[in-house]
Amino acid sequence: CPLSAPRRELAYQIAEQFRVLGKPLGLKDCVVVGGLDMVAQALELSRKPHVVIATPGRLADHLRSSNTFSLKKLRFLVLDEADRLLEQECADFTEDLEVILAAVPARRQTLLFSATLTDTLKELKSLAMNEPFFWEGTSEVRTVDELDQRYLLVPEMVKDAYLVHLIQTFQDEHDDWSIIVFTKTCKDCQVLNMMLRKFNFPSVALHSMMKQRQRFATLAKFKSSIFRILVATDVAAR
Repeated sequence: CPLSAPRRELAYQIAEQFRVLGKPLGLKDCVVVGGLDMVAQALELSRKPHVVIATPGRLADHLRSSNTFSLKKLRFLVLDEADRLLEQECADFTEDLEVILAAVPARRQTLLFSATLTDTLKELKSLAMNEPFFWEGTSEVRTVDELDQRYLLVPEMVKDAYLVHLIQTFQDEHDDWSIIVFTKTCKDCQVLNMMLRKFNFPSVALHSMMKQRQRFATLAKFKSSIFRILVATDVAAR
């Protein structure tokens, strides 16, 4: 069962859940993402794992360059965050998905998961050859009751000062705390992290310009509370 996700971090998060839930069943999984050794990944794929969690680009690379494994006997194909994988502007995903779809059998079950229902997904639903099963979560179950969502509109030139004040206030009011700050670009992420470190906040940056091993180390330090503040681009959204 290949499961495709748009980002490496999401692939590893999914793999963690498979390992927890699949341990009593002896489930074997394999994570295939960019930034890591292709030879080692090819060796894992040749051992015929039950589940392959992959980013489209790296899985397509293996299908193009290797004959040590085959997807011809798979029963399920899962696309997580299907809205992002199938949008037309994601040309890199489109080309890689074409390679993957050409390698899988026609008789299979395809499952698509998405937090948003885009026009592309609606069109795909109408084009399905077999009657598709469609489920959409109601607004009552999309977020938990305890989630406190707020907007703070501040002048551009003083937004960093407001952020520092908010973090300091949150830190003072909570004994056990952690914060994730999302930024638009890698540059913003790096600069904001440097500013917070200058004010002696325990922060660390996470963005796509970092090597994969650096990303793993950063996430591990944040999860273990060595650093309480994670400044990140959408690479950490999952």
